[in-house]
Amino acid sequence: MKKLLLIIGICSFCMAHAQKQGQPLIDSLLQELPKQKADSNKANLLNRLALTYDGINPDAMKKYADEALSLSDKLNYKRGIVKAYIIIGIAYDNQSNYPEALKNYFDALRLDQELGDKLGSASAYNNIGMVYSKQGNYPDALKNYFITLRIFEELGNKEAIASVYGNIGLVYSIQGNYSEAIKKHFAALKVNEELGDKDGIASTYSNIGNVYYEQGNYPEATKNYLTALKMWEELGIKGGIAQSYSSIGSVYTIQGNLPEALKKYYAALEIYKNLGDKDGISASYSNVGTICRMQGNYAEAIKNYFAALKINNELGNKDGNASVYNNIGIVCTITKKYKDAATYLKSGLALAKQTGNVIYIKESYAATASLDSAMGNWSSAYTNYRFYTQYSDSIFNKENTNKLVRGQMQYDFDKKEAATKAEQDKRDAVAAEEMQRQKLLRNGFMCGFSVVLIFAGIFFSQRNKIKQGKNKSDELLLNILPAEVAEELKAKGSITANHFDNVTVLFTDFVNFTKASENMSPQELVDELHNCFKAFDEITSKYNIEKIKTVGDAYLAVAGLPSADPDHAEHIVKAAIEINTYMKARSAELGTKTFGIRIGINSGSVIAGIVGIKKFSYDIWGDTVNTAARMEQNSEPFKINISQTTYELVMDKFPCEYRGQVEAKGKGVMKMYYLG
Repeated sequence: MKKLLLIIGICSFCMAHAQKQGQPLIDSLLQELPKQKADSNKANLLNRLALTYDGINPDAMKKYADEALSLSDKLNYKRGIVKAYIIIGIAYDNQSNYPEALKNYFDALRLDQELGDKLGSASAYNNIGMVYSKQGNYPDALKNYFITLRIFEELGNKEAIASVYGNIGLVYSIQGNYSEAIKKHFAALKVNEELGDKDGIASTYSNIGNVYYEQGNYPEATKNYLTALKMWEELGIKGGIAQSYSSIGSVYTIQGNLPEALKKYYAALEIYKNLGDKDGISASYSNVGTICRMQGNYAEAIKNYFAALKINNELGNKDGNASVYNNIGIVCTITKKYKDAATYLKSGLALAKQTGNVIYIKESYAATASLDSAMGNWSSAYTNYRFYTQYSDSIFNKENTNKLVRGQMQYDFDKKEAATKAEQDKRDAVAAEEMQRQKLLRNGFMCGFSVVLIFAGIFFSQRNKIKQGKNKSDELLLNILPAEVAEELKAKGSITANHFDNVTVLFTDFVNFTKASENMSPQELVDELHNCFKAFDEITSKYNIEKIKTVGDAYLAVAGLPSADPDHAEHIVKAAIEINTYMKARSAELGTKTFGIRIGINSGSVIAGIVGIKKFSYDIWGDTVNTAARMEQNSEPFKINISQTTYELVMDKFPCEYRGQVEAKGKGVMKMYYLG
């Protein structure tokens, strides 16, 4: 929903806009406007006033931006002209008038480049990418997004970087590249949370929900959609509310709750109509049509699909039309209008391939297979169904992903072994040749015997070197993977992801990391992190705890895997107490030259396995890990916060203080306890 991104950094009033939104700000600016002289200050005020109508009244937005453009043009105030072009572009963008939006964005880009304004240029590139994305032109969208990201990274603009991460994630999601999509969305979420950008956080939760939805994880999708909806309602952002209604309606649809889905779609449609958001209106018509189709009301379904089709044609929205053509084809198949069905499905598949939307490609093949079956074309039905399953597998088949990882690891392992063997064979051949030559030159038994001894020395020396190299390789592997996992990799050449029912997870985080880093040189900062984490490693090793990873200034470890440990909770608690004691003593000694610490603990089940095909790492996933992170986030400096499940495992062995029920982000109210 971050259509405001393009203003970041190019309007001096952005911070005020972020801090004071809504009608009070509009009223204040309207009172100020008549007092201004016809100069650049008035042009800025007009642009600022126009921007306050973003997401509320696009016509008013254009009206005041047009006035700002006219005044700036008379004054030859180029920065005012740029701002006006951008805001007018946003207004057209909100109304889904993409040709006009692009025209204004390109005008802004041209002036920004003339002025040498990198920030403005990046913002224009981003908005151009957004329009291309809405039109289904994903290659050009990504091209502009990555140009945007490069510039914002050079400028260090975190808010803009988060927004571009989200935009790139959306395109990857449409293309079915969910691993990259979720990576970008969580990167955006982290930055937005650091900035306290509620609109950005809400947008990211919605995007993450979309990824879970496409992967069929509807509980997680719904949780993220509801979180986004709550935030957008608090902010009063109508477009975001409509978006959430549509997303929640999609979950209701897939779950078969058609009446509730229809309510959500109609609610979204009403908001989009009030906003004049044609893209949203079109999507809502299509959604309503799908519910009507599922309810058997085919005439009403076709009516809504064609309403969506008409708007998409006006907007040049190829991606939207791919979906609508597929849906019309499905209705025609059901109503036995097979010739029409074939025409619409063919058009839908062609557009989906043109835009690269793998979801719609998959749906096209599935619908075409159904049509072929209905017509008795069994061979074609089989072929199209096979294409459907291939695209489905490319999106959803986790086993294929695991095979890819295992295959790469096996390849790397075999390659190293083959290289070692080839080198040894080469050395053996040289040694053998040398021995043969010596035999020919010398006739005496003693000389021949000496040569044999020399060769044996060389041979065993080389074997020892290879053995030493293998030992070093094994040591390196054990630094990356748990011993049992490393042995499995060496024995089988692959690693199977496993489920562990009884583990305890430890999360730590340094609370004053930023402040402490201001008092240290980069080398001192790295040295202090190394000293702290080295101490943590030594402590966890005492209790047979597996360190998983460090991320920045956070430390993650787990007890109870890969080998079962009946005392996993007790061991983690003991380690946590020692880590906390160590950091207290270090803080007392070094003051601002070290860090405070928060510790969180939770017990339950996890999935553990290998991630990545380069620089692979052993990692753990599951709600248990997420809850441990929430325990840490809701702890206090030099406190150890544990969950109810961990409390029940250690309450007879360690003193615990009940904190009551605490609101945990994304988890709701949870019982928490402080250790001793």
